[in-house]
Amino acid sequence: MRSELSFISEGLRCAAWFYQPATQTPAPVVVLAHGLGAVRQMRLDAYAERFCAAGYACLVFDYRHFGDSEGEPRQLLDIRLQHEDWHRAIAYARTLPGVDAGRVVLWGSSLSGGHVLKVASEAANIAAVIAQVPHLSGPASLRLNSLGKILQLSLHGSYDLARAIVGLSPHYIPSSGGPGELALMTAPGESEGYLNLMPAGQVLDRRVSARFALQIGLYSPVTALRKLKMPVLLQVGDRDLTTPAAPAIAAARGLRNVTLKRYDTGHFQPYVEPMFSTIIEDQLAFLKDALGSPLPA
Repeated sequence: MRSELSFISEGLRCAAWFYQPATQTPAPVVVLAHGLGAVRQMRLDAYAERFCAAGYACLVFDYRHFGDSEGEPRQLLDIRLQHEDWHRAIAYARTLPGVDAGRVVLWGSSLSGGHVLKVASEAANIAAVIAQVPHLSGPASLRLNSLGKILQLSLHGSYDLARAIVGLSPHYIPSSGGPGELALMTAPGESEGYLNLMPAGQVLDRRVSARFALQIGLYSPVTALRKLKMPVLLQVGDRDLTTPAAPAIAAARGLRNVTLKRYDTGHFQPYVEPMFSTIIEDQLAFLKDALGSPLPA
């Protein structure tokens, strides 16, 4: 059911899993990639297995510089590069055996939940978009942090950028940490939630290049939402302290192609049980409404 593949993005190999359902008819394909500093082993297989069992093909990939993909320096988090990886993944997915190239679905979560909205506004013939606990507004995310933390991250980001300009190796900060620690995500419980996504016995590289701290406050992919004509599912957590729900709730008003689902949950609970079952069932129901059943009657 799952095979290891790769595709090229700007000269570098992106590692991917391809899930092919047991059906004789061309299947819609769901393209999935993870959020901030995360890799496909962090529960994306759970989503792909459920989609595949329901009749959807899946391409699950790691961004350049992360996971099993190529790219030096490691853990380089850059929004433009990740958008380009998405475009290359979509083009590659359309070429895979047994795939209906006209029914491509984009699935993103957290940071990639914003990516899929932006990329869908640029790519042709995207059939549907799923954005789970998405990052939609840089200013809204910044407002969840103290001025002291924002200044601290900005200093580290500026130092990393200065090192890059003169050709030195990156200066790293952790992607997650406890309240008061130096890290990008420090809301109570977020560090534990992040680590809980990794399979037992595997070591997670939690570093990201600090220059990303200079990008996140300026990144508001919510502006792409009104450009989209295909069905869009936004799933937000009312207790999310990392990617706040308010921008999605406000942006979805009056948009007939957008389905907004709100849950009494935080940022990382949707990836694991018991919330995972609710989240994935809503995603499958949305896809059935948007695309019809992928399995023959």
